[in-house]
Amino acid sequence: MNSIELSLFNSRLDAVCDEMGAVLQRAAFSPNIRDRLDFSCAVFDADGALCAQAAHIPVHLGSMAYAMKNIVSRLDWHDGDMVIVNDPFLGGTHLPDITLIAPVYIAGKLLAFIANRAHHADIGADSPGSMPLSKSLDEEGLIIPPTHLIKQGKMNETFMAKILGSIRSGKAAQGDFSAQISANHAGVERLQSLMISLGETTFLTALLELNDYGERLAQSVISEIPDGEYTFSDVMDDDGLGNFDLKISATINVKDHNVHVDFTGTTDQTEGNINCPLSVAAAAVYYVFRCLMPKQTPACAGSFRPICIEAPEGCLLNAKRPAAVAAGNVETSTRIVDVVMGALAQALPDKIPAASHGSMNNLAMGSIKHGVDNPAWDYYETIGGGMGAGSNSDGLDAVQTHMTNTRNTPIEVMETSYPVRIKQYAIRKDSGGIGLHKGGDGLIREFEFLKSANVTLLTERRLHSPWGLNNGIDGGCGQNLLNGKPITPKICFDVNKGDCLTIKTPGGGGWGKPLD
Repeated sequence: MNSIELSLFNSRLDAVCDEMGAVLQRAAFSPNIRDRLDFSCAVFDADGALCAQAAHIPVHLGSMAYAMKNIVSRLDWHDGDMVIVNDPFLGGTHLPDITLIAPVYIAGKLLAFIANRAHHADIGADSPGSMPLSKSLDEEGLIIPPTHLIKQGKMNETFMAKILGSIRSGKAAQGDFSAQISANHAGVERLQSLMISLGETTFLTALLELNDYGERLAQSVISEIPDGEYTFSDVMDDDGLGNFDLKISATINVKDHNVHVDFTGTTDQTEGNINCPLSVAAAAVYYVFRCLMPKQTPACAGSFRPICIEAPEGCLLNAKRPAAVAAGNVETSTRIVDVVMGALAQALPDKIPAASHGSMNNLAMGSIKHGVDNPAWDYYETIGGGMGAGSNSDGLDAVQTHMTNTRNTPIEVMETSYPVRIKQYAIRKDSGGIGLHKGGDGLIREFEFLKSANVTLLTERRLHSPWGLNNGIDGGCGQNLLNGKPITPKICFDVNKGDCLTIKTPGGGGWGKPLD
C-alpha cells in the first residue's frame, strides 16, 4: 500500500471502533455508560494483537492491548460467538469493567476480533458501587473468567441469569449488556464489510504494513530520547487499610531505539486494593509513550513493539491472585504515569509536563436498604482535577487526565436519577501550583444526600502533592469532607438524609521558576 491507501485503511479501522462506541452509548441504560462514557472499543487481529482503538479510556485500551492474546488463545471460537470476561488476572482490569469479545469470520475463516469494555456501577460487591475497601478479589464482586455468553448465535441464558442475579440493579444492567452486545454486532458487521471490500489478502497485508508503520514511528520518537538510564520514584498515599507511602519506582533504559521499563524497587503487593495486574501497569506505560508519538501514529500493536515492561511478580504492579485490585485500575495506574513521566523528564525536560492531579477521585455510593418505597440504586463516578503545566502552557483547570477520559455526570442527570442534590460544583481556585506556567486548578463537588446511603471514596494526592517541574511549585493536595470535617483518602461510611459530602480535588503542578 502507498501512504494514502494505508492512511485510509487506518481511518476505516478507527471508524469501526467509533461506530461501536456510538451504538454502545446510545443504547446504554446507566448514566455511567450513557453519560460519563466509561467504555472503550477496539479491533484485534486473529491472534489478539491490537489493530485499532477509539479515543476512549486509556487504562481500558492499554490493558486490552497487553492481554488479548492470552484471552483469545484460551478458547475455541466459532462464528456468532461472544465471550464475556472481567477477571483482572485473566486480561481484565478490575471487576466492574466487563469486556465482551466477538470473533470476525469471512467464508468460515477467523480473521479478527472486536471487543468493548464498559464499567458497570454494580458487579455484586457488598458495598454499593462495587468499589469496596477490599482485602481480596473475592470481596470485590462477581468474578467472570472468559466464558461464552453467546455460542454460535445462541445466548447462554443460564449464565446471563447468574450475572444479573448478582447485581442489585438488574434491569439497568441487562440494558447495558444488551448495549454492549449490540455494539459488538455493529463492529462485526462493519469489519466484515471492510474485509469483503478489500479482500482477505489485501486486508491481512494492510494489517502487517500498518503495524510496521506504527513501529517505525515509535522508534523514531524513541530515537529522540538520549540513550541512558533514568530512574524516578513516587508513592501512593495509602491503601485504605493503614499502610502508607507505598513506593512505586521505575528505571527506564533507552538504547538503540528501544525502551525497557523496569519497576524493580516497587513495594510488594499490599493488603488493600491498590494492587494491579501487570496488564494495568502496561497500559500506563503505553499511554505515556503514545503521548510522545505524533498524532498520525496508528493505535496498533506495532506502535508498542519497541517498549518492554518488567515488574517483579508479587509487587504492587504485578500482584498475584487473590490480591484486591479495585483501586489499582484507577488510582495506581495514574501514579504509574507520574513515575514514568518523572523519569522521562530527566531526558526530555521541555517535553514532559508537571504532575497532574494524580487521582480519579473515585466516588461510589448507593442504597443501604431497599424495598418498594426505596428502590435499589448504585452510582459511581470519577471527578476531574488540575492538569500539570508544561514548558509552553498552563495546565487546564477541572479536567480528567491521563488514564481516564470520561465526561462528568451532568447535575441534571445526577439529581433526576438518584436521591442526591448537588449543592456546589465549581473550580477550586488557587489549587494549581504556580510557576512560569501555572498548574491547572482542581474541582469542588458537594453532594447533599436526600436519603440514607452508603458511600465509598478511593482517592489519592490527599497526603502528597502533585509535583512541579523545573522549579515549579507543587499543586495543592485534595481534601474530602463529611459535614465540613476532614475524612481519610480511602474510606467507606454510611450517611443519613441531610448529610453533605464535599470532594476537593488536587491541582496540577507548576512548570518553571515563577516570575516575581
